[in-house]
Amino acid sequence: MSTRSRLQGLCLRHVSSKRRHAATSHQQRRLLNQFISKAPLQDDTPDTQPPFPPFTLAVKDNIATQSLPTTCASSFLNAYHSPFEATIVTQLRSRGACLVGKTNLDEFGMGSHSTHSAFGAVSQTLPNEGGEEYSAGGSSGGSAVAVAAGEADVALGTDTGGSVRLPAAYTGVVGFKPSYGMLSRHGVVPYANSLDTVGLLARGVKEIRELVVGGGLWLEHDPRDPTSLSEAARARCASVRKGYAGVDGGKPEEVLRGLKFGIPLEYNVEELDPRIRDAWAAAAAALQKLGARIVPVSLPTTRHALSAYYIIAPAEASSNLAKYDGVRYGSRASDTDAGSSDAADGGVLYAASRGRSFGSEVQRRILLGAYTLSSEAMDNYFIKAQKIRRLVRRDFDRAFALANPLQGEPEPFDLSDLSEDILMENKLGPVGVDFLLCPTAPTLAPKLEDVVGAEGQSPVNAYVNDVFTVPASLAGLPAVSIPVRVAAEGGHKDVANTAGLQLIGQYWDDARLLAAAGAVMEVLGGSSR
Repeated sequence: MSTRSRLQGLCLRHVSSKRRHAATSHQQRRLLNQFISKAPLQDDTPDTQPPFPPFTLAVKDNIATQSLPTTCASSFLNAYHSPFEATIVTQLRSRGACLVGKTNLDEFGMGSHSTHSAFGAVSQTLPNEGGEEYSAGGSSGGSAVAVAAGEADVALGTDTGGSVRLPAAYTGVVGFKPSYGMLSRHGVVPYANSLDTVGLLARGVKEIRELVVGGGLWLEHDPRDPTSLSEAARARCASVRKGYAGVDGGKPEEVLRGLKFGIPLEYNVEELDPRIRDAWAAAAAALQKLGARIVPVSLPTTRHALSAYYIIAPAEASSNLAKYDGVRYGSRASDTDAGSSDAADGGVLYAASRGRSFGSEVQRRILLGAYTLSSEAMDNYFIKAQKIRRLVRRDFDRAFALANPLQGEPEPFDLSDLSEDILMENKLGPVGVDFLLCPTAPTLAPKLEDVVGAEGQSPVNAYVNDVFTVPASLAGLPAVSIPVRVAAEGGHKDVANTAGLQLIGQYWDDARLLAAAGAVMEVLGGSSR
């Protein structure tokens, strides 16, 4: 029997087992509309025996695959087949991935609830909630629910401002955003080039850690991706970091003892759900009992991060989406839609094609981005937002004990900016921490009816869901969301909901971050690391 035949048999048995598990999961939590297309297994079996056992992989539908269409959940690309495959998909195939399908998302990755899709909204029903549909988060909602339903061991998403971590928090899985430049973006349809990262979702941290660290994904430079860190830079960054030698770890108390976890004071916002605040405090107390040190830290520019993000990201999106005009890319409007069969003005055709095929949220962000890049607004908006971005990164560099290997020495704190609650390590400034611990989202998963339709959330209210995830994205830092159980409203202990706690690390400290996240998840009663 050939190597391919043996592996195909392993994949068939593995997928069959996953589908049985998924059927059981659906009895407890019904997950809806997570796939746009599904793959026939025989067409998506790796060609060679990988060094890892086979695992099922779901891929967000803005990441190119050759065997299935890549639609970005948009009418503009509803029949598009990429002539090549994304590097990250090829890398995972070589490590045993069996593609099971392409997952639903907010169109072009623009949204917080996976409701802005040409293929319909992604949703979930929670146990003991009367069958009501809840948001699965966005924009990688389809990938998150494919993992939560047991239909994939690992799923790929993209994280621009929290689009992997937010759905992970809402659906009770783990979502990891790596350091910017670690995983290749070649073959990923761009939203905002300076912010986009490929992220991974799984039911536990172990699966992600074995691929990124043990599987050597962190080592692989992709010359086709201009944002991929070079081999020399990777080696230099890793030389001042621990944890890249392997994935063997000790017991949680051994991993956590002596680590300093920072609690950002600015993240304790008024809009934070009290149940999430209680879970945050309980997690900090549990870590302290195991020998970790809990330190209050200040990130003064955090309050401006969300505003800066929603200027920078739409500006880059408006540029990236300019090529979708119905001529170079995407479906073309008919002559009737264009208003005239012999119109000489190409702008009429472009406007008709873009107006018909782009959804309302994409149109909103294109218009917002085009305005902020205009000559009359650039200085007041885009340039100022970029300055805020630098300040956000500076705040993180000051808070961490490790230096950023891509930056010089961190600037000293202006002590007048700091709260009286911040502890001084010495006369030079406050205590440097290993990781930051904070909520992933300010609320639990909202009901779907509360975020869609005429009575749903306004765009601004939807953007607020990203308030805790955006700062790490602006700074290009690694972050991971792990699930934590909280009591339902009213304190009924027999009904549980899922929230997310987020750990943020210094640049290229991904290996230690994943090890710490696995230990924290085990301490909080999650799955094994």
